[in-house]
Amino acid sequence: MSEENEKFEEKSNAQLSDEEDYRLIEEFNSGNEGSYSKLVHKHKDKVRNLIFLTLGDAEFVDDISQDVFISIYHKLDTFRFESKFTTWLYRITVNKCRDYLRKKKVRSIFVPLENQEHSATTRIRVEGIDIPQLVRKAINKLPDKLKIPLMLRDIDGFSYKEIAEQLNCEVGTVKSRIFRARESLKIILEPYQKELNM
Repeated sequence: MSEENEKFEEKSNAQLSDEEDYRLIEEFNSGNEGSYSKLVHKHKDKVRNLIFLTLGDAEFVDDISQDVFISIYHKLDTFRFESKFTTWLYRITVNKCRDYLRKKKVRSIFVPLENQEHSATTRIRVEGIDIPQLVRKAINKLPDKLKIPLMLRDIDGFSYKEIAEQLNCEVGTVKSRIFRARESLKIILEPYQKELNM
């Protein structure tokens, strides 16, 4: 299959997925409670992953995820079908994570990169290292204004425009933050270049 055909197929699959979301929302708003359960089942893993990567802590993923879907349940009749459901869902998820960080006053855990890029912990080499865990920890060292757009782009595959809509900022700002996030990760992961083939 050519690259052009693969892109067309991916686009078609994405469109079908969006259409399925719209259908489930319409059915739920018409009184079909089962459609909401299908919507949750379809998107719960991505929501949980976003929460975990945003907070860097699995302890509160279930609580916040439940809070997200309770909020969706009560707000679904306000969805206007002017954007993808996932864009709307992820915006709510990001806001719930921010609420959590504010309430728990844990924003300080996101140490600015410039204060730690020369720390001893970034230079430790470990044999048999768990690469996914290493990258996850590196991402969690980023400030959330860099981390969230990076995850939405590189992990969840959102376009720059979709990310800008979710974060209520300009496309240029999104591109700049993602570029800075990637450059920051290179610095953090520099001691592991050989293992990561960077």
